[in-house]
Order: sequence, then structure tokens, then C-alpha cells
Amino acid sequence: MDELRLTLVTDRTQTRGRELLTVVGECLAAGLPAVQVREKDLGAAELALLCRRLRGLTLDTRALLIVNDRVDVALAVGADAVQRTSTSLPVKDIRALVEARLRIGASVHSLPEALEAEINGADWLVFGPVYETPSKRAYGAPQGLQKLERVVSAVRIPVIAIGGITAERVPEVRRAGAHGVAAIAAILAGDSPADATRRFLDALGTS
Repeated sequence: MDELRLTLVTDRTQTRGRELLTVVGECLAAGLPAVQVREKDLGAAELALLCRRLRGLTLDTRALLIVNDRVDVALAVGADAVQRTSTSLPVKDIRALVEARLRIGASVHSLPEALEAEINGADWLVFGPVYETPSKRAYGAPQGLQKLERVVSAVRIPVIAIGGITAERVPEVRRAGAHGVAAIAAILAGDSPADATRRFLDALGTS
């Protein structure tokens, strides 16, 4: 799953007024390998429209399209994967619904959650928040690198680190065992999201 080395998680409120499709398109052109559409305020129809427009871009660049939470939208738009959250169906129920049509990522915030998600069929985990970040305050205090390392050591599936991730922090996150990283503001809010993407890829050694 090399595509999961870097995932851009979308948030229209953090693009500094720039159109989301344009920003994501620039990032994909710069080499972004995966994008997770996370726009929780959109209804199913609006979300599906956005995902269909992004799907064309990800197909052109052979990047993964992951839909946060909404299994129905992920299936309808032909996405590659769905990201399971605490408000989604359980992983085992998602697997029963999608069978092999979608890969399943699971967002987890503790070791027990990570183990449960793996047992129930998740293909990868997104663990965090690793560092302090406004977008993840609702999920509690930062987990830190030691907890990340414990989760990585306890499971056999890839673990993606999220929460306060910057290009400068990539080396220490990778040393803790993370397969890859997910970023929001560090890319979307940058002066040049494309350049920010390249800095992440350079830090990851995948540019």
C-alpha cells in the first residue's frame, strides 16, 4: 500500500478561500498518492458530486480516492476505499456490505480500538492525534510517539499517523514505525499546497 505513504484529508474550511478541487488537483499533479474526502457537513448528494469530480482527477493520476465514513457514497462513486470512523458502521459490517469492492481504513485512538479494527477486517489504521492540533481536539489529548509505536508493534496492518503532522515531523513518525502520514492543514493551508505536498514526499523519500 505505497499509496498510503501520504494521504491528504480534505477540509474546505482550511484552503484559505481557494476552491477545493483546484487545490487537490494541484496536489495530485505534484505527486499526492491518496486523498481522503472528509467533508462532514455535506449531505449524501453533495458529497457524491464532490467525490465524482475528484474521482476523475485521481484516476488521471492513479491516486487512491478514500471516502470518509459514507460507505454508500464510496460505492456509488467508485472510490477505492472507505475510512471508518467512530460514527460509522462497525468494520465487520462494512466488510460484509462491500466485500472486495472497497478497501477499509479505520480511524482509531487507542490500542484496544486498533486491535479490534484489525481483527474485524480493516486493511489499515489511521492513528492519532499524534501531536496537538485544532482539528483533532475533539478526540482527546495528543497520543504521542510512544503510543503510536505501541500500536504499530501490536498490529500487522499498516498504521498511518495523523494529527499535527508536518513534513519536519515525518522522520520521527516513521522511526516510530508509521507506514505513512495523513495531513490536513499542513498541505491545504500552505501558500502553495503543491509545494507542501512535495516537501512531504521528499521527507518520505517517495518523490
